[in-house]
Amino acid sequence: MSTNTWLVVGLGNPGPGYASHRHNVGQMAASQLASDMRATFRTHKANALVAEGWLKPGGPKVILAKPNTFMNLSGGPVAALFKFYDIEPSQLIVLHDELDLDFDVVRIKHGGGHGGHNGLRDIIAAGGSPDFTRVRIGLGRPPGRQDAADFVLQDFSRNEREILPHILAHATDAVETIVVEGLTAAQQRFNSPPPARD
Repeated sequence: MSTNTWLVVGLGNPGPGYASHRHNVGQMAASQLASDMRATFRTHKANALVAEGWLKPGGPKVILAKPNTFMNLSGGPVAALFKFYDIEPSQLIVLHDELDLDFDVVRIKHGGGHGGHNGLRDIIAAGGSPDFTRVRIGLGRPPGRQDAADFVLQDFSRNEREILPHILAHATDAVETIVVEGLTAAQQRFNSPPPARD
């Protein structure tokens, strides 16, 4: 496989019962990308749903994947996709939820640890390297004393659902910028603080 190919994985839990949970925002973003690319997900032997296409004519090929496993077992399908498509971790972008970012914030990070995220933990363990790019989609911290595990396994609130399409568009824009313009340009655009208002 050409180095001009990217594997983009949206993390979440499988099945309709989990589809609208906060924890599945990575898979929601992957679905939005597939829609933008007019690509259709199909079952793949790597135990994932996979869609292939291009973000722009003549641009790099993009392979979208949503593992059919639960979040904490994401690494197996990702490692199998590495092998099937002959892709290195440096060609991987993972879309995932992030409690340490405020809701409606999207940031890009390359490499580093898993930060307590079980999906990232399993991908690093199975793939043998943390050398991949993450598009971190902020959820914010749970209100009051609510347990984080309970918080992420709930649906977005009504107010959050109104904003969610804009956040997903922001996340898909981040992926497109990484793929088309490169990591540095993407980080400069998405990680820089907004300009001060007069």
